[in-house]
Amino acid sequence: MTKTAKKRKPPAATPRDQHDDDNGRTHIDRESYQNDLYALQVELVKLQRRIIERGGKVLIVLEGRDAAGKDGAIKRVTEHLSPRETRIVALPKPSDREQSEWYYQRFVQHLPAASETVFFNRSWYNRAGVERVMGFCSKEELQDFFETAPVFEGMLVRSGIRLIKYYLDVSKLEQKRRLDARRRDPLKQWKISPIDAAAQSKWKAYSRARNEMLALTHTAISPWMVVKGDDKRAARLNLIRDILSRFDYPKKDHSLAVPDPQVVFHFEDRHLTRGGLYP
Repeated sequence: MTKTAKKRKPPAATPRDQHDDDNGRTHIDRESYQNDLYALQVELVKLQRRIIERGGKVLIVLEGRDAAGKDGAIKRVTEHLSPRETRIVALPKPSDREQSEWYYQRFVQHLPAASETVFFNRSWYNRAGVERVMGFCSKEELQDFFETAPVFEGMLVRSGIRLIKYYLDVSKLEQKRRLDARRRDPLKQWKISPIDAAAQSKWKAYSRARNEMLALTHTAISPWMVVKGDDKRAARLNLIRDILSRFDYPKKDHSLAVPDPQVVFHFEDRHLTRGGLYP
């Protein structure tokens, strides 16, 4: 009889597995990406086991322009996590009834309970982004949001929720390429919306909205992390690394929880004037 070979853990990628394109951006080849992703997803399973054991409540918010890579990033983070303790929240536009409610009310019902990890694919920050740019809210409602969002998030954190906020940034050229590809792909038709048509024509308005949102809602208790998203593979891997870096859990491989600071970094006001964000 022959013994069944044990499945070996794929090795982590090395710098030799990367190459630069004509624009100077570093790309990770497919095999190295899959190897790294496997290792990081194993770490995510370890982390979730500890969150469940401890009754933790984790809320991860992903914001960003259209086609910035939020869907793909969430898919890679969650695909091997427990479906009973993991939820993805992607709310549609508010109903007439919801428009009459307290602005944060429809989000509160989706907050994590004990042992849960919840991902918000867009969140209350719609008010500071698409609602502002498309004229779906008044100036008074926008100002009220900027005043109350840090207070609301402070309440969440003090209640025991671990809140992590990511803004996925993407360049205008890369967004155009992705939106064009989305329109041609029959498997991505569900991603197309009337709002997409304004993503490029209102690029500068979205940039101004992004800058003000980050500046006014980045706080010590609820800071923003920026993820450079033009390279999807690097963005996904480093977002996972950043999540892992924030927690302690048994048998943690600390060498894997080290995000690239050129891809994921703490937002600072200097990024608005000295680069760091796509113009």
